[in-house]
Amino acid sequence: MNTTRRDFLAGAVTAAGVTATSDLAHAQDHDHQDVPSDVALRVKSLESLLVEKGLVDRAALDALVDTYEHKVGPRNGARVVARAWVDPAFKQRLLDNGSAALAEFGYGGTQGEDTLVVENTPRVHNLVVCTLCSCYPWPLLGLPPVWYKSAPYRSRAVIDPRGVLREFGLTLADDVEVRVWDSTAELRYLVLPERPAGSEQLSEEALAGLVSRDAMIGVAKIVPPEKGARL
Repeated sequence: MNTTRRDFLAGAVTAAGVTATSDLAHAQDHDHQDVPSDVALRVKSLESLLVEKGLVDRAALDALVDTYEHKVGPRNGARVVARAWVDPAFKQRLLDNGSAALAEFGYGGTQGEDTLVVENTPRVHNLVVCTLCSCYPWPLLGLPPVWYKSAPYRSRAVIDPRGVLREFGLTLADDVEVRVWDSTAELRYLVLPERPAGSEQLSEEALAGLVSRDAMIGVAKIVPPEKGARL
């Protein structure tokens, strides 16, 4: 079984009640999402059993994984952010009515019916969490990362957001207000990051390439482009 399918099924198993051991200390290496060995074994056994019983078709499962990997994922959110950076009228529509503006891209549906877009500025930084479970804008960001679903992140993001951000490597100035947004089944959030300095000459496509999933959750900022970046 390839890693992509295992990771996808691991998310499903965890959502069904199989708790993966997680520590927010790993937030410092938050892109590392290895599935704990016990969960990996459960996932492998589950997939084998479902295939053996004829309840799951491997090709159908691969197609589903491909959908979330290539059609539903952070690249969608990145396209929206890049458009907002280059099109002031679209940005205003996005902030006024996120769901309607996202529909212009064809984004919406399950796990993304109602989405509020919140803008980072030099004086305000937004952070998204779901304190109850793992509500997340799937059509824009794909599957939620393991750390987003962990109990330490869900609790501490509200209690000590600056401390959590520091563990992700992001230290904010004291005069920057941190706003924490708690996602629910009815409403999800997307952070519109600040456009980085030095990106004025980049094309919309190149700008989208700068946008990370973590920046759209609020645990990171956009890294400025390297000098000589392709337009």
